[in-house]
Amino acid sequence: MNSHPKQLLVGILATVILGKAVGQEPMFTSQFPIADCHFSTFGGQPYFVLDPGRQLILKGEDDGEQIVLTITALDATKEITLESGGVTRKILTRVVEERETVDGELAEVSRNWYARCIQTGDVYYFGEQVDNYEDGQIVNHNGSWEAGVNGAAPGLIMPGTFLLGARYFQEIAPGIATDQGENVGLGLKVVTPAGTFENCVQVKEYNPLEPGSQPSLKTYAPGIGLIEDGVLKLAEFHLGKAGLPSGCTFAPFSGNPFFPFSPGRQLVLEGQEDGEAVVLTITVLDEIK
Repeated sequence: MNSHPKQLLVGILATVILGKAVGQEPMFTSQFPIADCHFSTFGGQPYFVLDPGRQLILKGEDDGEQIVLTITALDATKEITLESGGVTRKILTRVVEERETVDGELAEVSRNWYARCIQTGDVYYFGEQVDNYEDGQIVNHNGSWEAGVNGAAPGLIMPGTFLLGARYFQEIAPGIATDQGENVGLGLKVVTPAGTFENCVQVKEYNPLEPGSQPSLKTYAPGIGLIEDGVLKLAEFHLGKAGLPSGCTFAPFSGNPFFPFSPGRQLVLEGQEDGEAVVLTITVLDEIK
């Protein structure tokens, strides 16, 4: 798909509205402009940051059991190989570990693979390695998948432009993981044990592989990330190390709204200095060094 992600999400929103207007169930988009993206394992967008060292700890109670979910962006990467735009690409992703305990006993450890599209800020989900535990022992790896393997493809975990009503696949691994997200809240104020956060967004998640199951609701705070996941609420967080992390990956493109640069962009500034007309032309060339 060659459409710009912002246009894509606007189209999704229009589909949602149209679907409701004619009484049809809105669709979830499953095709994303991966071929147009240059990816980074750093940064992200305000609600989903990938910098290593960031850690979120969420706690809650479910059916009388105490649950603790620890999410850590590791100083590790995973290379994903997939077909994109008719060519084979190798994409470096950030490894984000999720460690869940129930009543103090380890229940699951998953290592998730994410990368940020530099041009748009969209954060994509490329798969996960799952270890499920019972009595301290790994019993299976159910839920594991990898984009580019057995028909799996990247999903969209957090759009760079958050539009209410947008619906999209977060995971695309037929028969294994096909979670879907719907943007349902914007500009929210949320109180957690770790503090009060404003301008939060909410995503409702559906699992088509479990018909009849209730959707879950996740809340994200700008500059922090996930602060609510069902009964779990943020108890503490660590933002990681400051400055430029070691091992950065760089690309000659920028989606930063205050300093965008892509080939062909040109600015012409004019003014007067000491009675002389001054013209400054700034052009982003189709060259790299």
